[in-house]
Amino acid sequence: MRIAIVNDLPLAVEVLRRLVRSVPGYQVAWTAADGVEAVEKCVRDRPDLVLMDLIMPVMDGVQATCSIMKQSPCAILVVTATVSGNASKVFEAMGCGALDAVCTPVFGSTGGIEGGEDLLRKIAVIGRIIGQTKLSAPVPEPSVPPVAVSRGKRLIGIGASTGGPKALAAVLRGLPPRVDAAVAIVQHLDAQFATGLADWLGEQTELPVALARDGEKPEPGRVYVAGTSDHLVIGADQSFHYTREPEDYPYRPSVDEFFYSLGQFWPEPGVACLLTGMGRDGAEGLLGLRKAGWWTLAQDEATSVVYGMPRAAVELGAAAETLSINQIPAAILRQMNKGR
Repeated sequence: MRIAIVNDLPLAVEVLRRLVRSVPGYQVAWTAADGVEAVEKCVRDRPDLVLMDLIMPVMDGVQATCSIMKQSPCAILVVTATVSGNASKVFEAMGCGALDAVCTPVFGSTGGIEGGEDLLRKIAVIGRIIGQTKLSAPVPEPSVPPVAVSRGKRLIGIGASTGGPKALAAVLRGLPPRVDAAVAIVQHLDAQFATGLADWLGEQTELPVALARDGEKPEPGRVYVAGTSDHLVIGADQSFHYTREPEDYPYRPSVDEFFYSLGQFWPEPGVACLLTGMGRDGAEGLLGLRKAGWWTLAQDEATSVVYGMPRAAVELGAAAETLSINQIPAAILRQMNKGR
C-alpha cells in the first residue's frame, strides 16, 4: 500500500514515516507540509491512502480533504494531535470523505513510538476496505425466525460510512421535532468519536440525539447513535445491545448486523436508509429488510461522497427508492404517514 503523509511538523512526519515503513508491503508515497501541497501531489501521484493532519498552515486538513475527494479521490485517514479538541473539524472532514480519525503517534521518553498500534490497526482495516487485502465474506442473514411480539412500534434505521456525518445531518434536519418514530443510526466510526458525533448531530437538529445504551428501548421522537466499535443490534427484547461478533468484519459497527437484527426482532416494518459510504456494508441487510416489508431507501450517486454502499444496495435490488440526500427526509415522512 502506498501511503502519503500530510503534516506540517517534521517530528510528526518522521514518526509516521517510521510506522509506515515498519510494515512489510507499506511504503511512503510522498509527504506534504500543508493542504495545498497535498492536493497538488494527489493530482500528480494518487496514493492508496493519505494520512491527513487537521491543523496546518495555508490550507487545513478539512479543506484539503474536500479538494482531494473532488479532484483525485482516494482513502483519507485524519491523523491529528487534538482529536477531542477538534471534533467538529473531524466530522467536517469525514463529511467530505475522510474514512476515520486517529490521534497522532508520538515519540516516548525512551525513544519508542507511543500510539502507533491504533494507527497501524486503522490502516490495516482501511486496506481491507479499499481492497488492498481480501475482505471478509458477507455475514449471512440470521436464519432464526422472528419472535412473536406486539405491533405498533415504529423505527427508522439509517446506515452510513464515508461522507456520512454531513448526510446524516441533512436527513435529521429534514425530520420534524416530534417525528412519530425512533431513529437509529449506525455510522462507521471509532468508538472514541461516537460521543462527539452524537453531540455534533444534536446541534444540527431539534430532535434529541444520544448514544444508544445497551439494554435501552428505542423511543419515538429520539435519535440513537451506535456508541462503540462493537456492532449495535436489536435483541429479542426490542432493546439495543452490542456484540463483538463477527469480530473480523472490517466495517465496525456493521450496518448489515443492525439491519439483520431489525428484520429478525423489530415488531413492525419501518423505513431503512443506506447512505453514502465505501464498500458494501448494509446492502445485504437492506435487501433482507425489503423482503420483510420495510420501505428501503438508498442515497443516489450524485449526492454521495462515495457511491459504494448505496450502489451495492441498488445492484442487489435492495432499495425501493434511490433518492438525493435532500429528498430522503420527505420520503421517510411520506412512508411514515402511509403506515398510519
